[in-house]
Amino acid sequence: METKHHGKFHNTLTAVAIAGMIMTLMSITACGAAVSTSALQQSKSSADVPASNTSDSSENNKEQKKDEEPEESGEPVKGQRDNTSRVLVPSADGDMAYSDSSFSIDKSGASAGYVVIDYEGSNDKPKLQVTGPESVTYTFDVHRGPETIPLTQGSGSYQICAFENIGGTKYAQLCAVSVDADITNEYSPYLYPNQYVDFTADSNVVALGEELAFPCNNDLEVVSNVYNYMIDNVVYDTDLATSVQSGYLPDPDNTIATGKGICFDYAACMASMLRSQQIPTRLEIGYAGDAYHAWISTYIDEVGWVNGIVEFDGTNWELMDPTLAASQGDKFLKSFIGDGNNYVKVYQY
Repeated sequence: METKHHGKFHNTLTAVAIAGMIMTLMSITACGAAVSTSALQQSKSSADVPASNTSDSSENNKEQKKDEEPEESGEPVKGQRDNTSRVLVPSADGDMAYSDSSFSIDKSGASAGYVVIDYEGSNDKPKLQVTGPESVTYTFDVHRGPETIPLTQGSGSYQICAFENIGGTKYAQLCAVSVDADITNEYSPYLYPNQYVDFTADSNVVALGEELAFPCNNDLEVVSNVYNYMIDNVVYDTDLATSVQSGYLPDPDNTIATGKGICFDYAACMASMLRSQQIPTRLEIGYAGDAYHAWISTYIDEVGWVNGIVEFDGTNWELMDPTLAASQGDKFLKSFIGDGNNYVKVYQY
């Protein structure tokens, strides 16, 4: 059986990285910024104060103003939003859909939108295919040890097949099972870590997300801070983009440590930080023009799912791609993105 892995990135990727979200609300530059103050002094003419006391009065006013004004410490001010990270841990409690000596599928978390697989065989290139209620087939490379596989096509029946490579592009089926998923919270698949958005409570990317969320008052400000951090601190890795192999998986902590990555890495980092802040976030893969690309969509209370690459101008949501903006400029950005038709989602994780 010949399978084709959807995670293979086009070798001619140019200037594609994640897309994210930025809020450009009038005079707001970032959440947690100090509110600008205007001088509230009332001027006094020399006729109000005797000439002999003008200097002393001025000095007294200065001293009084100095006592009343808060000192600027340079430290961020805690926002109204709780920034405590909350990392959901996938469970594998033994409710098996399939199990043998080399491979198992635990469906204990199906109602939360995932299964946990565990491969202990010796095959070099095992694969997993998941076909959900929308009849879309997702193909995953399988690695040794437990891995969380998301169920992102809603409630219904999922057909899960595992394969082992028998040479070249040929595969033999290891197992085929059906898993019924009655997903009780539609957002939970986008809050748990999984094979593509991989983080734990001890991950550095989670600690960074908590830090970036510290001065924020709402979820939208968290998204804005995370977005701004990524575009200011992570550069696009053109060498990796031209050499990346099928089966590549992001390592968010490594991306933060090295300060570079491809679009897949950008998206996984943002998704990891936002999910650990309890902001449902989809990592989406598809095409930006002719290039294979990755971006995110987030769920914001009172707004709903904000799909794709976005900014907020105070009234409307518009598409934006920060990597193109940084490398090509705003004029090219607006021209390329247009009404969003250049972006086509194929998979979501």
